[in-house]
Amino acid sequence: MEPDVEVETLQQPPSLPRLYATAALTARGRSGSGPLPERALRLSDVRVDRDRLLLYQHLCGFPAGDVLPHTWPQVLGFPLQTELMARRDFPLALPGLVHLENTITVHRPLTADDVLELTVRAEHLREHPRGLLVDLVTEVTVAGEQAWHGRSTYLRKGRSHDVARPAPSPEMPAGEPAAVWRLPGDTGRRYAAVSGDVNPIHLHRLTARAMGFPRAIAHGMYSTARVLAALGPATSGPSTSRVWFRKPLLLPGTVALAVERHAGGEVVAGLTSRDGEVEHLVLDWRPIR
Repeated sequence: MEPDVEVETLQQPPSLPRLYATAALTARGRSGSGPLPERALRLSDVRVDRDRLLLYQHLCGFPAGDVLPHTWPQVLGFPLQTELMARRDFPLALPGLVHLENTITVHRPLTADDVLELTVRAEHLREHPRGLLVDLVTEVTVAGEQAWHGRSTYLRKGRSHDVARPAPSPEMPAGEPAAVWRLPGDTGRRYAAVSGDVNPIHLHRLTARAMGFPRAIAHGMYSTARVLAALGPATSGPSTSRVWFRKPLLLPGTVALAVERHAGGEVVAGLTSRDGEVEHLVLDWRPIR
């Protein structure tokens, strides 16, 4: 944690439906011209709801059990991210932010018996050729020791800036699909019920249309979790992942998973439309030896 950041401890997880409503009402005037808040939000004594965990594991394809999936702490930390971005001193409007990338490091396996402390802060507001980028950083500690670290990068589309484009993501894996998944139209609602992320673009065709999409789109972190689950239980151990989101996955939809395994245990996985014409995401996963 940066020494000049004030830490505010919350007594309970924020309500995501309330935060989305607040963010919509206070979006006007947030142009990105102000600084990021010098504040971190913390939630202590977080205990895992095993029933909710089991539903998440079943929905995303992880094996049932007490070991927390690679992406589960992201679910726990997302309400804190949203709380920080919904407050009036956050310079970017939450509605319309695009989740471009997500990076996770699992320092040690986490289990449902662990008592977690979550801390979220915003950092690195910067120009991008398509607008402005900001990172939301989530740290998870157990008994004072860092166990998990995540960085979510969001884009606020707007005025183009004359800056270098970020380094490109890996090439999409070639070859025959390792799996083909048919995602029904209620996938977004089912994931929202487990994760709490009730962003309207994921819930129904009509609410998605109001936000400029022809149909509801799958949550990016749902797609990420499905890919990591397909790579096997090793992803829940010490490892790092980085995912680049490309095109939204419209629901219902059929997607194909391609996988390339490299020396040292590195795996590059890609999710595309069934015909390969639309690239939804590419993910790089590496074990920590």
